[in-house]
Parts: sequence; C-alpha cells; structure tokens
Amino acid sequence: MNRIVVHYHEIALKRGNRPAFLRRLVQNIAATLRGTGVKRIRSLPGRIVVLLKPDADHAEIRARMRRVCGVANFSIAWRTEPIIDDIIEKSIAAVSETQFGSFAVRCKRSDKGFPMTSMDVDRMVGAAIVEKTGARVNLTQPDVVVYIEILPRETFVSVERAPGVGGLPAGISGNLVALLSGGIDSPVAAWRMIRRGAQVDLVHFHGAPYQDRTSREKAAELAQILATYQLRSRLHSVTFGDIQSQIVAAVPRPYRVVLYRRMMMRIAAAIAAQVDATALVTGESLGQVASQTLENMIVVEEAAPIPILRPLVGMDKHEITQQAKQIGTFEISIQPDQDCCQLFVPEHPATRMQIAEAHEAESSLDIPSLVEQALVNVELCEFVYPPRADGVESEADDDLMAS
Repeated sequence: MNRIVVHYHEIALKRGNRPAFLRRLVQNIAATLRGTGVKRIRSLPGRIVVLLKPDADHAEIRARMRRVCGVANFSIAWRTEPIIDDIIEKSIAAVSETQFGSFAVRCKRSDKGFPMTSMDVDRMVGAAIVEKTGARVNLTQPDVVVYIEILPRETFVSVERAPGVGGLPAGISGNLVALLSGGIDSPVAAWRMIRRGAQVDLVHFHGAPYQDRTSREKAAELAQILATYQLRSRLHSVTFGDIQSQIVAAVPRPYRVVLYRRMMMRIAAAIAAQVDATALVTGESLGQVASQTLENMIVVEEAAPIPILRPLVGMDKHEITQQAKQIGTFEISIQPDQDCCQLFVPEHPATRMQIAEAHEAESSLDIPSLVEQALVNVELCEFVYPPRADGVESEADDDLMAS
C-alpha cells in the first residue's frame, strides 16, 4: 500500500471557487501528515492522491486523516496500471492481507475510454478472487469490499474506506472567535464552525483571583484537541473574576448571569477585532439553562457589536454529548473544574429579561473601562498540530504538492 486516495463531496459543488477549496484541502492534508512519511500530494479529478514513502506510518496516517475537515472518506490503496490483468493481480494481493469469508467488488470507472464497463470489472475481479481464495460473494453485507477506481493513466485498488470529517477545509471560510467555557457544549460549537471551514480563535473566561486554575487547564486541553482539526488554535484566557465582582456590587441579584454574558460578548468582540474575526460563536442551546431562554439570548446578543453564531441552538443535550464523544472533547469537558459562570450566581436568575432592564442595570457600570481591564490581562497560548516535536521533515509543505 503506497497511496492514500482522498475523496471529497461538498467541495465538488463549489464550481468557480473549487480550485481555492482544493488548494486549501491539499495544504491542510500536507500539514496534518507532516512527519508520517508523505512523499507527494497530487490533486486529480474528483480526488486527491497522497504518495507515501516505503517507511510511512500507516496507523498514524489513518488517525490523522480522520480529523481533516473537507475529507468525505479516504483509502490506503495500491496503484496499478489501468489494465485488467494488473487490476486483478493487485486486487488479489489486497485481499490476501486480511481474513474474510465474503467479499464484494465495487468499481468506479472514471475513464470512459477503458474497454470494460464497471460491472464487467466487478465480475472478472470477483471471479478471480473466488478462484484464488474460495470466499463467497456477498453484495449486501460483505466482510471485505474491494474498491477499484479506474482513471485515464492509473488505477487504485483498496480494501478499506474510512470516513472523514466531511464539511469544508479548515481556514477557507474566514475567522471567528468562539467562547470556550470548558463544558460539553462550547467545544462542540467551535468544532462545528471549524468543520464549516472557519479558523476559530478561542476565548476562555476564568474566575481568578476567586477560583483556581482548573478551568484554564481544561480550556488548554480542549484547545489542543480543536487544533487537531484546524492545525492551529489560539486560546485567549481572560481574567473575569474582578469584573464579575464589580457587576455583583452594582446590579440587582437576578440580573447577574445575563450581565455576565453581555460583558463577555463585548470583551470577546474586542478580541475578535484584534484577530480580524467577523463574528462570535457560542455553545448556547435554546432553553437549556436560565441564560439561554429566547428572551435572555436576545438581551445578550444586543450587547455584541458583531454577529453571534449559535451552531447548537436547535440541538438537545444528548445530541451535543454524542458529538462531543465523537470529536474527542467529552472526557475532558466532564472533568470537574471551577467555572466562572458559577461564581456569584444568584439562586433565582432572571429568565425573561428585557433589553431596557439590562440597560438600566448597567447604567452604573463603566463598561469601556471594564472591557479595557479585561483586555490588559488577556493571556494568549497557541497550540499547533501536529506538534513540532514529532518529527518535521526537511521539505516544506509546498514541496509535497504537485498538480
């Protein structure tokens, strides 16, 4: 096995913008597979082909490819000439490396000049495998599927097709800033926007000096996981405890939670301006907690000078939890910590606050000063994937790419 054949789906629908999306996807694949034994990457019609070195780490390649946004599926494959005898030989060699009792052959003939139809190839390859192995054909639930892709100048044979993340290549859709609490929801919200092609900066608000570092440590772990999908995560940690204490001293008790959120949006928007981001992202789900009623969400959004995107707004907790498990953030998110949203929280927070009430409650606060106070104390950490210590090859990413 000396090739990875990568298929994409949504990118194929982009028409005039397709070359830009493909270039970004190839760049992201090259960066993701750095140090695993990649020799060359080519973009072919309908697919991307990665040529591997003889010592390529197939297990690590599989693990990393599953996190490349924009990939529908991929196969580690053999290359052969588009000649039926060679195709049969490689197909038999492919199945000989696995144990199976039944199989199916599925050929896709992109080269319409090839002298046989896809069904003819299926039959001939299938008959040869039956003769060689004695296995039976099962077209509905086979133990092994032999995938054959016939192109004008080459053919690829594989016996595994792993699912990818799908979506669009990370970094192609612009910059966003996501609020990262350390809970289950916000990492999923950030990931969903990464999957839509955004480059997402992360902002974490912590309760220092009134709380310990546990929430910051969790946020850093979550940022590292998200970096495996977007290659680079920047985490902006904001000291929020003193700002909360000033809000507590100035506003009625039931309004605290909503006013915390309004202040967070202003601060996050200021950070967004610094990193050239055009919108904020939150993990809010309609009706999930007191601050996420429709009325309160409207009041919170009114304080933000840029749009707020809520990719989880229509999802329930079970759906969000399942996705957190799939992307690898769940086990970290459920670890106990001291969340600043739990600091100075009233027993009965307002659930249907109005914008006029928020303005009146904030009238005694020096909001620009509080925002400036937060920005002065921001701590920035950057997480890169793959880690530089895992073996950077001498060639630049551009050197891996061929048209």
